[in-house]
Amino acid sequence: MNAKRWWAILIAAVLLLASLGFRFMGSIATTNFEDMFKLDDNQFEEEIIEEGVGDKIAVLELNGIIQDTAPSPVLNTTSYNHKRFLDMLEQAGEDSTVDGIILRVNTPGGGVVESAEIHDKIIEIQEQYEKPIYVSMGNTAASGGYYISAPANKVVAHPATVTGSIGVIMEGYDLSGLAEKWGIDFNTIKSGEYKDILSFSREMTDEEREILQTMVDDMYADFVNVIVDGRGMSESKVRELGDGRVYTGSQAKENGLVDELGSLDDTIAYMAEDNDFDDVQVVKYNYATGFNEWLGMSVQSMFTDEAEFLGIMDMIRQSNAPRAMYLYTN
Repeated sequence: MNAKRWWAILIAAVLLLASLGFRFMGSIATTNFEDMFKLDDNQFEEEIIEEGVGDKIAVLELNGIIQDTAPSPVLNTTSYNHKRFLDMLEQAGEDSTVDGIILRVNTPGGGVVESAEIHDKIIEIQEQYEKPIYVSMGNTAASGGYYISAPANKVVAHPATVTGSIGVIMEGYDLSGLAEKWGIDFNTIKSGEYKDILSFSREMTDEEREILQTMVDDMYADFVNVIVDGRGMSESKVRELGDGRVYTGSQAKENGLVDELGSLDDTIAYMAEDNDFDDVQVVKYNYATGFNEWLGMSVQSMFTDEAEFLGIMDMIRQSNAPRAMYLYTN
């Protein structure tokens, strides 16, 4: 490579770095530094969405797939954060100034364990602090989204909400045919017959299918019991409705899966009326933007496409091991 080409590459690199530097400085210029250097990533800010001096309702939003994944400290996003949501729920329960809690649920579900942890936390708050917890369903509140809604004192869905999808799913891939076509061999050393169960390098055996089906059936039975206890429905009725299908909010109301139809505002009104709340103040809990979030958003603004690609790759890596999910997929 001649000297001219080296100089061209050097100039291009300098221009790229300068462009990124200007973007970074622009991000700094528009940043509230008091918020930026908050050290407690689990602080939650209260945004007043309805003025009042009487009883207080806290609205907590649950958006995205319910999964316990550790966000990258650099590519940190505003997607669902399991630990933070549990902390937020705990704070709303402990806060003596909060008289009622509304969960704004917009999720297709997610992990079995994570959904159970949220469900258990809701039960704990209801019993320990004796606070009503209502659910306002958004566009989607399916599978794990319905699992966490079942114990609520009242469930309100929009007529067009997609809900239901009661059940458990576990998926894997069989790429053995493709591997054979391309001459790819897999070398697996294992300590037991079932150590590589659901491996994508070979077909599943009948014995392995029976093992996994037993696990899924056990988790499904827990899902059914959650609805039986939370909704006061018979087990036979829950199993009849819980064949994996989804329902609109209107259909869910007809089948007794939700109590009322309406919006978030309607849910607030129901809570105030049902509990004799007066001159209600409504606040929404928001994540405080700490330094990690600020840095993550700044980097993402500079590398939008790259950040999205890395996020997708991270999800693929995390989903490499098969797991049972309360998840609505289409």
